[in-house]
Formats: sequence, structure tokens, C-alpha cells
Amino acid sequence: MLRVGDQVHFEAAVHRVVGLEGTLVRLADQDGSVAVVHLPHLLTSAGFEHLGSAPPAPVPHTSRLAGLPAVVVERAEWWEGHLLEVLTGLPPAAAPGTLPRLEYDPASRPLGERERAKAAELAALGVPGASTRNLQRKLRRYRDQGISGLVDGRRDRPSPPISARADPRVVEAIEAVMTESIAQSSRSVAYFRWRVERLLDERHGPETVPMPSRSAFYRLFSELGSGRHITGSARTRRSLAGRPDGPFGQVTAVRPGEIMEIDSTPFDVLVMLDEGVPGRVELTGMVDLATRSVTAAVLRPTTKSVDASLLLARTLTPEPMRPGWPDALRMARSVLPHRHLLEVDQRLEHSAARPVIVPESIVCDRGNAFLSRNFRASCRALGISLQPAHPGTPTDKPHVERTLESVSTMFCQFVAGHLGNSPEARGTRIEEGPLWSMAQLQELLDEWIVAKWQNRPHEGLRDPAAPGRMFTPNEKYATLVAIAGYVPVALSGDDFVELLPTQWRKIGARGIKINHRIYDCAELNLLRHQSSGVREQDGRWEIHHDPYDVTRVWVRQRSGWITVPWRHLSTVPGPFGELAWDHVRREMPEGTEAELAAAVAALLDRAHAGPPTKKTSPDRARRTVARTRAGTRPTIPLDLEPDMPAASSPVDPPEEDAPLAKVIPLDLFDPLEDPWSKR
Repeated sequence: MLRVGDQVHFEAAVHRVVGLEGTLVRLADQDGSVAVVHLPHLLTSAGFEHLGSAPPAPVPHTSRLAGLPAVVVERAEWWEGHLLEVLTGLPPAAAPGTLPRLEYDPASRPLGERERAKAAELAALGVPGASTRNLQRKLRRYRDQGISGLVDGRRDRPSPPISARADPRVVEAIEAVMTESIAQSSRSVAYFRWRVERLLDERHGPETVPMPSRSAFYRLFSELGSGRHITGSARTRRSLAGRPDGPFGQVTAVRPGEIMEIDSTPFDVLVMLDEGVPGRVELTGMVDLATRSVTAAVLRPTTKSVDASLLLARTLTPEPMRPGWPDALRMARSVLPHRHLLEVDQRLEHSAARPVIVPESIVCDRGNAFLSRNFRASCRALGISLQPAHPGTPTDKPHVERTLESVSTMFCQFVAGHLGNSPEARGTRIEEGPLWSMAQLQELLDEWIVAKWQNRPHEGLRDPAAPGRMFTPNEKYATLVAIAGYVPVALSGDDFVELLPTQWRKIGARGIKINHRIYDCAELNLLRHQSSGVREQDGRWEIHHDPYDVTRVWVRQRSGWITVPWRHLSTVPGPFGELAWDHVRREMPEGTEAELAAAVAALLDRAHAGPPTKKTSPDRARRTVARTRAGTRPTIPLDLEPDMPAASSPVDPPEEDAPLAKVIPLDLFDPLEDPWSKR
């Protein structure tokens, strides 16, 4: 059988078959000259001989040589040179034009003779194992594996795992103990050795299964527990145990709002609660998968169903600019297509640079706040599909999990009152430092999301055509909204109020009292001291309020809602109006990246410093104490001696017949002393 690549002896020279077509054969000699002959003429020519197929060049497996000693690699390369001479007639370092030695010339010697000649040559050199059979085995391995096939197998042979040599009953017991430790606290290997020994006695009887030695058990335990954090972090161990088997699935969202994820986590900052005591709060956030935008994030002492509904309402409404925010945070100054979006949604006129994304489906965990009737009803009313994750499977919503962790890393550590992500990372006397209130911290978080997160290049937003470039959430939204479009949800004012938390209150002469704030207006005159008619609530009225906006509440009546303002609203600084925004616009130039960076830096500095506190200068404090003590010092001696001269008294002595008044001494008043310390 004649094939392309075979070598033939034709007209006293060795040729290689480089082409076959019908009865025509194309031959090429060693000088590169090409000739075309008829197949019958080739086969009947004098001296024709089929020399066989040329040995294919083996694919080098150089990666398998990594880590081997240099002596072993040099020995393999030495064998490769001799084998190439057997196969091709020339060693690898032969100069161009060199003729093969006669005993290794493929044109005149078949392969078997060349193998025997090489074995004899190596035996004469004193090479151990230089037999023809050994040489043939090396040739087969070289053809199959390349140079790595010439390495001593004892050097390249992987060592079998320790568990394959251990008692299967011991391995089974270790696996069972590791499985039961997933939900437990972390322990040392010594505990697991004791637990495995007890488990073997329970399953197979006392001292039936011999335990490995201490060192052997530690090696076996290390091999079986590799990558499972059995003795490490309990949180990491539970997370690894919750991973699905096999490769991770991938869900791709091609438009904003197609898939969104919601979750809650403890916030790593200590805040000052309304009662004046420090405490922790929870962060509930919603993340869009397509753009990685944080559409809303709220802080609450405990996440409830009304808070989840409120988060949904904030997602569907634009983020308003706040007094004091840099003008560079306006949507009109960002990469978002503000002018085109404004044509279909007038609410965006004075909004911040945070996109409004309408959810199509929301993935949540199985917490009570997200599976409550209130949140389900809100999603159903807005046409949103709610998809609960599998129990104990945080990988069903990994994006919001990682985003909330990034908020702790990138924001919380800069805020006064930072607690750290674990007790071992927590400082001392955190509660004694300056602490933000929950409402103040909420405003700082909203500003940070607009200024930092939405303008930060995200690892998950790389361009498929140019993986070296990363998009920011705002850039990705601007790209996708041009393709998918934007249709605002017709969320009316009444709809927004319906999603707010509800409280039931009486309407008295002073109005409505909620969280120690009094709300009142003239429209409540007809409702004061009246019953709402709801017997289940003892005649109280339904009040809806926004926990993040204390300026007003809403009272439900038969004809609709009554907006009731806060009675002290006029005394609160920082008015919100068009004049303030026009003034800021005139003062600020066109927005640049430098302005955004400066805004983020100023925000972090302000968050780290904590809320301002009233301080009294030392001189003024000492002066106040001195004046107070001087005013309480008695001007009449308490015990007058009979023989004391009258001149020593600062006042005229009393008449002898007049009775002396009883003098009651007063304690010294210290204005810097805690008034509650003696209670």
C-alpha cells in the first residue's frame, strides 16, 4: 500500500511520496526536487523498493518534565538523540547536508537492522539494558508520548492517594464526621480523631477496627478534608458545603431588569438608634444582574415585609438629588442617556445618576420578609415574577451576596462605628465613639452608591469582544438601554404610598404622633377624636409613613389619602427645592471624573469623622466651674466663734436679741458631672 509520506527507492535515490492522484505519483527527493511519474512505471522500474512510512514526529510533552531532576531530563534527551538516529538516520544535532551512517541509512537498511545496530553500539559503550527488545520498547513509548516517554517511569509515576491504602471503614467514618461538622463550630483535628474512634466503636464494636497512628491519621484527614475548611472558618465551611456538584451554571441577562436579586445581611457599622442606644441594623439591597447596578439599598433594625416592599418602591422611582450633594452626581452630568430618558419619564429631571430599572423577575432567599404575603402581593400587582432560591443554596443568588460583601469592604470600613466582619476583627469601645444615626447613615449610603458604586468598573461587566475592558454599571446600563429600551412603570403616588409601612394611630387634638414626632394639618380637623370605623383596630386610623423621609405621613380616608406634614418641618435645615439646585448648577462646572473622585473622597472623610458633636473649650469649661463654685460659696460663716472680732465678719453682726437663722449648706454644683450618675 502506497500512501502520502511513504519513502521509496527510485532511480538510485530515496524519494518521499508527496502526492497521489489517480495513477500519477508526485515524488520529492532529499534536495527538494519534485517529479511526477506514472504508478505502473514506478512499480516496474529497476531497483524500486518500498521503504515504509516515515516515522511521524512525536508531539513533545515538555510539561511533564517540569519538576523532574536535571539529571533525569538530560538522560531522556540523550536517549532521544539515539532513537532519532535509528528512525531518521541522523542525530538531532547533525549539520545540514550530513549523510547518515551506513548502518543507520533508511535507504539501505530496514528498521530492524538499524535497531540491532544501535543496540550493539550502546552495548559496546557499556550502557545498561542496551538490548534490542529494550530499544524497541523505548521506540514505541517515544512514538506515543514523545520525550516524556523516555523518562524513568519510577520518577514520573504518581503516588497513590493515602485513602486508597487506608482501611475503608476508617475512611467512611472520617467522611461521616466531616459531614456532621458542617453546621457545627470549628474544632481541631484532635477532636475529630477522638470522634472517629468513638464512631468506629459504635458501628463495628469496641476495638474492632484498628485506628491509624496519630501521624497517619493526620495525613489521611488532611487528604480527605482538602478544600473543605473542616478546621477553618465555619462560615466558609458552610458556604463550600452549599455549592452544587459539578460545574456552575450561568444565567445571562441581556436587558436591564430581566433578572434581579434581593437579599439582607447584617451591616458592619454600629449606629445610634432612635432610643439613644447603640445597635446594629440590617442592609437590604437589590442588584440588577445585567448591569450590576444597586437599584436600592435600605437600612432597618430588622428586615420585615414592609421594608422589602419599600425597597421595591425605591427601585421603581428615581433617586432624588439631596441638598449638599455635588452636582457631578446628577444624572444629567453622567454617562446615562438622560436627555432621551427624560422624554419618556419626566421624573428623571432632577434625579441622581442611578438608573431606574423595572424588575421582570426577582430571585430571593426563603426569608420571611421575602416570602410574606405583603411582598408577594406587591410583586404580583407590579407584574414581577418572584423566584425563591433553593433552601441553603446561596449560589442561586451569588451576585447580590458578593455585592453586599463589597459594600462592607468598600464603604463600611470608612464609616465611624465600623465593627468588622467578625468578632475577632472588632475593636474596643466602639459604642463610645461618634456614631451616626440610622437616617444619617442611610443618606451617606445612598450618596456612596451614586458616587462610587455606579461609576466603578466591575469585573463582571467585561466586553465580550474586548475582555481587557471593564464597564461601570452606568456605562453598561447606557449600552443595554439603547438596545432594549426603557418603559417606566406607571407607579402613581397612591401606589407608592400603598407600599409604605403601616401604623394605626388615634387622631387627637395635637394631631398624629409617630416615633415621637407630631404630624398635623388643617385637613385633620374633621377627623380629630373620631373613629375610623375599623373595629379590629379599635377605631384607629391607618397611617402610612416612609422610614427614610420623616417630613410627612399619609392618612387613609374614604375619599383617598391625606398628606400630613411634620409639625417642625419648617425648623429643619436644608430645604429641598429648585432654587437650591439652580444655585449648585451655577457654582459647579461640567462634571468630570476628578469631581466624582473628589466627591467620593469627601464622602468617606465625612463618614469616617462621624456626626458633629458639641464641644466646650477647656478655658470656657474651667471658667464656668469657677463661676458656679463662686456663686455657691457661703458668704456667712457657718460656725461663728464667740470671741471672733466683728471685723472678721463680712457683714454686720446681728443684734443680740434677734434669733440666728438656720443655715443649710448646699453641695457644690459641677456642670461637667453626669446628672444621672447618682440616680
